Amino acid sequence: MHEPSLNALEFPKVLERLARHASFSLGRERALALRPADDPEEVRRRLQETTEAVRLIEARAPVSLGGARDIRPLVERAQREGMLEGHQLLEILGTLQAATRLRQLLERLDPTYPHLRGLAVGLFPLPRLQDEIARCIGPQGEVLDGASARLAAIRSQKVVLQNRIAERMQALLLRYRAFLQEPIITQRQGRYVLAVRADQKKAVRGLVHDHSASGATLYVEPIEVVELGNELRELELAEQEEVRRILLELSEAVAAEAAALQETVETLARFDLILARARYSLELQGSEPTLVLQRDGKHILWPPAVAGQEAPASLPQGEPPLHLLRARHPLLDPATVVPIDLYLGGEFRVLVITGPNTGGKTVALKTVGLLVAMAQSGMHIPAAPGSRIPVVRRIFADIGDEQSIEQSLSTFSAHMTRIIEVLREAEADSLVLLDELGAGTDPVEGSALARALIDALLERGCLTVATTHHSELKAYAYATPGVENACVEFDVETLSPTYVLTIGLPGRSNALAIASRLGLDGQIIARARRWLSEEEVRTETLLEQIQQEREEIRRSLEEARRAEEHARDLERRFEREVRELERQRHEILARAREEAEEALRTIRNRLDALERDLSTVRVTREWLAQAREQLREVEASIPEVPAEPTAFPPQEQEALQPGDAVWVESLKAYGEVLSPPDAAGLVEVQVGSFKMRRPLTDLHRTSRREEGGVRVVRRKPAAQQVPLEIEVRGWRVAEVEEVLDPYLNDAYLAGLPFVRIIHGKGTGTLRRVVREFLASHPLVASFEGAPDRDGGEGVTIAHLIGH
Repeated sequence: MHEPSLNALEFPKVLERLARHASFSLGRERALALRPADDPEEVRRRLQETTEAVRLIEARAPVSLGGARDIRPLVERAQREGMLEGHQLLEILGTLQAATRLRQLLERLDPTYPHLRGLAVGLFPLPRLQDEIARCIGPQGEVLDGASARLAAIRSQKVVLQNRIAERMQALLLRYRAFLQEPIITQRQGRYVLAVRADQKKAVRGLVHDHSASGATLYVEPIEVVELGNELRELELAEQEEVRRILLELSEAVAAEAAALQETVETLARFDLILARARYSLELQGSEPTLVLQRDGKHILWPPAVAGQEAPASLPQGEPPLHLLRARHPLLDPATVVPIDLYLGGEFRVLVITGPNTGGKTVALKTVGLLVAMAQSGMHIPAAPGSRIPVVRRIFADIGDEQSIEQSLSTFSAHMTRIIEVLREAEADSLVLLDELGAGTDPVEGSALARALIDALLERGCLTVATTHHSELKAYAYATPGVENACVEFDVETLSPTYVLTIGLPGRSNALAIASRLGLDGQIIARARRWLSEEEVRTETLLEQIQQEREEIRRSLEEARRAEEHARDLERRFEREVRELERQRHEILARAREEAEEALRTIRNRLDALERDLSTVRVTREWLAQAREQLREVEASIPEVPAEPTAFPPQEQEALQPGDAVWVESLKAYGEVLSPPDAAGLVEVQVGSFKMRRPLTDLHRTSRREEGGVRVVRRKPAAQQVPLEIEVRGWRVAEVEEVLDPYLNDAYLAGLPFVRIIHGKGTGTLRRVVREFLASHPLVASFEGAPDRDGGEGVTIAHLIGH
């Protein structure tokens, strides 16, 4: 890209704002060095990376590069056989830990994040190196005792020796108290000393290591601890040597992984830049534009990435490749900047913008250049979705009246120097932006030169936007195929520009209207009007009427747009409220069910205890009836849960027709299709009294329309419906089997742990038949005769499975 043109557009200021969103120094460096790409594949990849990162942030994924550092200089130092300090090794550890977290996050992403997932292969967590650094280096960069057995032994000996010295020094402090300046033990040059008065130095035998500034105090190491101090010094030297050996060993381990570390930090920086672009997009409320590129003489559309997207399509004939919708200058205050709609490259390739000074012509020019540069750098643009950006090879911009001081050229000469460079290098796939074309010289010659320059650019096929004051260019643009007029509007009532860009109309001078509003004598204004030709007067009057009508239409469209946006906001808010109510409903049901099931478990535990105590406690029928009643009440309180249908195949989704019954997964409710899927895959559905649009993936076909939107699961028999015992005395064998089978089934479904079957003693035939039947029944875990006091062999107790 043409660097002076990017500077003229203030693209570096955009990069500075982008860099604020980077997490560490190398990411910021990459952001400031970012330049537009001219390869369509590269541009598309960058934009898709940004879009994926925006989705990741909006999904509240734990995206963080905390701890990452630019460790390239440290790796290079380690490769040169240099020793890394502890705090430098911690920077490497923090970077590897950030890489580990990021890789784990990227590997968990689903296939709709292909570009971000692909970054994982460039991240090398190096767990062994991480473990070694973490084992040897403490949080303050210190080498830990556990780094080696020798270091631990040395430091242990040091502690013992320091304690011995401290004990001896404490005793000497008491002995020599009368000769000390103050009764303290301190250190000088790493040796333990006493503060001895200078006039008493002979009273304390030892080595003088220092003295006070006044000379009144000598710092003496008593002769009694000199040998111990020497031993301590030897241990300190040994400790330093061992620490150095450990740091060198770790540095060699870093050097051995240099390639992996370099690639890891580069990948972290690349992800940091992608994340910065995504955060900047959210700050700007930006969107991914549709890319347009030229291939075999055709304009090819590359819309924003969508899962399952079809191959790129051709741009319809006559449609402009550059089409900005509600575009905003990225460096201006979003609360005050006026959005513009601008298109170029369809029926015309040159747009000539006229209008008053400070009216927004240059802002419009820079907006076009910056948004194209941002898109080709992988940034989302501050414009409405659906905007189109052509992929250009070069951007040329001549903006402002800066002069070339080195060459001492005038304003006009400086402009011409830059334009000559543009004409020398611009081609059909270039974007050319010219501010105040033909300015700085005689108006007649300037306008003639401007027309000739536009002709030259038009012949080359460049996309060109030019601003000018020359009124002659309005007629030229009107009469020349491939050239179109545009203007920035001016409010004569308030004497201020509106900054609204209108394509298809030339700008009005407004000089006489402004003079009149400012109070210039009416006779002078009337005399001035007489100097205008009738054609000029009619043209100005017609332009004024057209602009008034366009303003009314624009206001109506803006009101309609606001009303539509308000309706969409209401729809989105309603859907959020429905989802929240549904979430609360399910939460309440789940909580109630948990409470009911807990009570049910309590009752069943009591029944289990009853079963265990049957051998020692006589249970009355009244107690059993009470237990059954409690069980019935608890089971009856368990809420019913909606049954959810199974998803149907995609081909059936596409065949949805009005009147079809569907299950709305996100609402957990049934609904009816009102209209078939649109181009975006959205289906209009009515749920109850509410209408909404839902994606196909949220709908499941069902053959039923359940009242209230809920299909309930059939509840198991209540416990009170199944007695704990059944009497079959006097029955025939066939009758016993017919009755026992459904009785056992109901008892099992009711959750009874056991049942009592009263068959009497008699000849024992009925007892044998009952027990043979129980032995082969799948719901019976075991059976036994009752205790003598509860009926003995005349009663069989059957224990049911699962209890």
